[in-house]
Amino acid sequence: MIGYVTLGSNDLAAAATFYDALLGELGATRLMETGRYIFWGVSMQQPSLCVITPFDGAPATIGNGGMVALVVDGRDKVDRLHAKALALGGSDEGAPGDRGGGFYAGYFRDPEGHKLNVFCTG
Repeated sequence: MIGYVTLGSNDLAAAATFYDALLGELGATRLMETGRYIFWGVSMQQPSLCVITPFDGAPATIGNGGMVALVVDGRDKVDRLHAKALALGGSDEGAPGDRGGGFYAGYFRDPEGHKLNVFCTG
């Protein structure tokens, strides 16, 4: 299934600061990096998130309708990670709450405008 997801960045250093702190809450660390990209994950055998400067040299832009969803194992972690994203300079796109059918999620944007959510089920 999913190997990794990439998000474009115009400020890799700022993105690194945001995602080091945010994804560190999930036990993720930098798995690979160059001057153009950084991959975070918990292992090379599990899906990871990559922030990258566009190969074509054009400015990175956010995708309309695109979103990265981060799964956790409890509502308290949803609440904590959502709050952490906002504290790191992200913006709120929907406070944590029950979305129906046992799906509990909070939505936010990173400082460059990429939409993410953190969720749990059950």
